[in-house]
Amino acid sequence: MRWSDAASPGSFPVTASGDSPGSGSGPGPGRTSRRLFLGSVAALCCGSTTGRAEGDWEITPAGERALDQGLEWLARNQGPKGNWGSDDLGLVALGALSFAAAGHLPGRGRYGDVIDRAVQYVVRSARPSGLLNIANPQRDMYNHGLATFVLGQMFGMTRDPQLSRVLDRALKLIYSTQCDDGGWDYRAKRQRNGHDLSLSVMQAKAIRSAVDSGLEVPPEVARQAIHSVRIRYRASNGSRDPDDPRTRMGPGQFTYNGSRGTTAMAAAGVVCLQEFGQYDDWRISRNMDVIRREIQQLKIPTDRNGRVPWDAYTLYYVGQAIYQVGGGIWRECYPILRDHLIASQVERPADPKQDGHWTSTRHVGGVPGQLYGTSTACFILAIPNRFLPILQEGKIEGLRKQLGSD
Repeated sequence: MRWSDAASPGSFPVTASGDSPGSGSGPGPGRTSRRLFLGSVAALCCGSTTGRAEGDWEITPAGERALDQGLEWLARNQGPKGNWGSDDLGLVALGALSFAAAGHLPGRGRYGDVIDRAVQYVVRSARPSGLLNIANPQRDMYNHGLATFVLGQMFGMTRDPQLSRVLDRALKLIYSTQCDDGGWDYRAKRQRNGHDLSLSVMQAKAIRSAVDSGLEVPPEVARQAIHSVRIRYRASNGSRDPDDPRTRMGPGQFTYNGSRGTTAMAAAGVVCLQEFGQYDDWRISRNMDVIRREIQQLKIPTDRNGRVPWDAYTLYYVGQAIYQVGGGIWRECYPILRDHLIASQVERPADPKQDGHWTSTRHVGGVPGQLYGTSTACFILAIPNRFLPILQEGKIEGLRKQLGSD
């Protein structure tokens, strides 16, 4: 069962207090106001199947087939525990998110049980402190941030009280472990300086997911997080000081830790600023230049090797960055990503353990690596449906003020 387009206007709280601000036309393509969300649920209950995509250039029959085959692989290979053989709660949660992004609800329809098993595995694994990590402590805040984000999206769709309780503890842990410079460390502990931007973006999305669900977010947390992102921007002339005029001169991009610029960090920085309502930050256009060049250099594979572009982490944030910024870069670059995924998907109909999957090319191997790659690819292919709360938005007027950022 797929979610459907919102034909009737609902309302959805986007402020921490639950108030609903006025709608705004957003930077992304085809996006309207936050008022679409409950209308989507109403349409789902009525069984409507109308899509929200802008046109054939966004969703193609080949893309739909690839998405369906990827979800089938995830369903076939999940296992009775619901975790695809992985103890990384962030990856398990991402598996659930891929189904939700394609329009499936927990406990309902063809994949309802698949989503339930994944979500319940994450919920059961939550520690008394609120930490959502049972793997190596060095992966605390990676798994925690990603899992908290997904649970926030699930709560926004279901209003499940069980998820509310887990989310409350998970969010408090994010707030309490924020470092003095506004970032986060790999381990769930507060210290003077956060480690790098890759951790900040994970927590930023978790915080924004909480805002979307009407949960309280201390404004100071958002202000410090934005600061931690901006200080990791580096101009090509070497300047990093946000207050130095030279930092605005010429090209530049977000870096991992102040010195190493990557496509992943360019996208992560853009996503952070967008999630916190910093739509007009001058750094966004600089980094979108980097991202556009990287996408334009992609070559469509011919051997169905299952490899996603770059790696799953980079693809996950690049896809969100071009969608959030929208406009010409979305229309220009999304078809390239989509067609690359279609062409690289493994096709082995006689082998159900392989047919329909993708794999991440770095950091995670085996079935968990296939879970990571397939979930990310399915999420990217499903973005034009705009079913998730986080994707049903334009520029939300007042978000910057709401989060206490300047």
